[in-house]
Amino acid sequence: MTEPFEAVLEVMATARTIHRYLPDPVPEKDLGRILYAATRAPSGSNSQPFRFVVLRDGERASAAKALLAESFRSQWSRKSSNEGWDRGSGLDRDSPKARSARAMRQFVDGFERIPVVVLACILRFHPPNPYEGASIYPACQNLLLAARALGYGACFSVWHLPVEDRLKAMLDIPEHAAISLTITVGRPAGRHGPLRRRPVRDLVYDDAWEQSAAWVQDPPGSRFSRSGPPGARRFRPPSVAERDLK
Repeated sequence: MTEPFEAVLEVMATARTIHRYLPDPVPEKDLGRILYAATRAPSGSNSQPFRFVVLRDGERASAAKALLAESFRSQWSRKSSNEGWDRGSGLDRDSPKARSARAMRQFVDGFERIPVVVLACILRFHPPNPYEGASIYPACQNLLLAARALGYGACFSVWHLPVEDRLKAMLDIPEHAAISLTITVGRPAGRHGPLRRRPVRDLVYDDAWEQSAAWVQDPPGSRFSRSGPPGARRFRPPSVAERDLK
């Protein structure tokens, strides 16, 4: 494998979701490169129906950030209560759950001070198409990876939804456009590092559903995690690895 390929894999394997940001502004040159990478993503029929509204420190941007902050704080309060982030191991300040909760609290409480907020918008298909997200989410992932490659962090969220109509009116976003994601961007106050994910053999099948793909392996040093938020109730069958041990 070539060196550039290894560098791309390293970016993909270490691009953590960043919730804590330094107040440093993102230079326009870097921001331009990040958005350029986003616009190189594939889309249906190469139609590029995505548009990015970038909020920095202008008058309307500041007002929009304040509105988003209101929504984000409300959504985190509801989520943390429903999922018990302040219960069980969340009572232990040193537990991963408690650390994640503190990072989220810092994220929503300091939302107005995040250097860059990007509203990823899509020009709606007519008639509405349930698969239209396939034409914007690759662009959002390109943005996240480009930010990581340049030493920045990013985070995806849909917590703008309760105030989407007010945002659209505030920023002159037309009726036929929808805000698909809110993406925060800035210098991480923490750091990037190896991601925790489920083993690759849990997620990749060979030939048919749940047929083990013996040829795919996690690289040495991979770190693992259960999927899903604390307290989530979702169907989880035994993993391929677990069945192989029986």
